[in-house]
Amino acid sequence: MSTLNFATLGAITLHYQREGVATGIPLVFINSLGSDLRIWDEVCERLAARHPLLRYDKRGHGLSDCPPGPYTLDDHAADLAGLLDHLQIEQAILVGISVGGMIALAFSLAHPERVDRLVICDSGAKIGTTELWNSRIETVRQQGLSSMVDAILARWLTPSFAQAQPAAYRGYANMLARTPAEGYAATCAALRDADLTVAVGAIQTPTLVLCGAEDVATPPALGQALANALPNASFELIEDAAHLPCIEQPTAMAAAIGGFLQADGPFTANRLAQGMRIRRSVLGNTHVDRAEANKTDFDADFQRMITEFAWGTVWAGTEIDRPTRHMITIAILAALGKEHELTLHLRATQNTGVTSQQIKAALHQVAVYAGIPAANTAFAIAKRVLADREVEKVNR
Repeated sequence: MSTLNFATLGAITLHYQREGVATGIPLVFINSLGSDLRIWDEVCERLAARHPLLRYDKRGHGLSDCPPGPYTLDDHAADLAGLLDHLQIEQAILVGISVGGMIALAFSLAHPERVDRLVICDSGAKIGTTELWNSRIETVRQQGLSSMVDAILARWLTPSFAQAQPAAYRGYANMLARTPAEGYAATCAALRDADLTVAVGAIQTPTLVLCGAEDVATPPALGQALANALPNASFELIEDAAHLPCIEQPTAMAAAIGGFLQADGPFTANRLAQGMRIRRSVLGNTHVDRAEANKTDFDADFQRMITEFAWGTVWAGTEIDRPTRHMITIAILAALGKEHELTLHLRATQNTGVTSQQIKAALHQVAVYAGIPAANTAFAIAKRVLADREVEKVNR
């Protein structure tokens, strides 16, 4: 039986729900305009056996607070950052639908190191026009959200769903109608003012863009354009679904997400690009640029193999988060006495968020299980690296 969970983050309280397995990088689900976390019920049911899951009601929706608007996309992204901080989640896989997809993109732009992968559903770099959103805001404020329910539901779900599941269709209509008018209008303002068309080109995170084949609110062409604009993205249609395939086709949606997260999923052919992205995010551009410049025909195949297998496969795994994986790497290198590689990875901890206290704890494990001499050498190297880092901070 699930319980209600709330987190107060500064001036706002958010409602959230955690489920699934206990270990691994969590999948974080971000709901659409006028809905709450329940739209993900059946998708989460199909993914819970393999992944830790987190869903929440964004501000102005569900059981979360509804502060006065207008909101911005940055407000929503900051709420997500605060929730992840509260739950001590360093890195996540974001799954956002409609405005939730734009929130995921904005969060990835602001905190690229915290996003392992992205799944963007029925969304785009820009949704709608200023005139559309201003008209909708005016209608909501003057006539109430209930006046728009039928028109919006016709875009959310296909006619066949309404015919096959009339009770569920009515229930989702109630969900929409009971969304706070202020929260709905304030998020319309966020959509009106948000345009990520230029910015998304900077997102290197592996991304799967999904879209219901019958979506007229954010049509497939919009999703395909987003996938084309992202450097490391693929696009898939979900048949027999409109704007919310998580409701209409949860099995197909869960299968697409699960396949994307598998090592042999859609990104097998692009593992080199994924590996290079992760290698750069961990070791830093300066080191990688230097290594690439020093590469010759003699070791080019070896370097490609390391990038694809070590960085594009092992480091790309979602079973454990990036900081934990880095601490394991440091402990193994220390135990094996690989001083050059250990120094390199200790320097790189500033890119993965591993703290000096966590480094110390990892080296204590080395002392117990690999011997005092190995740990003693590793502590000496770590002290030099951490001291150099402090000097660099002062000189900036």
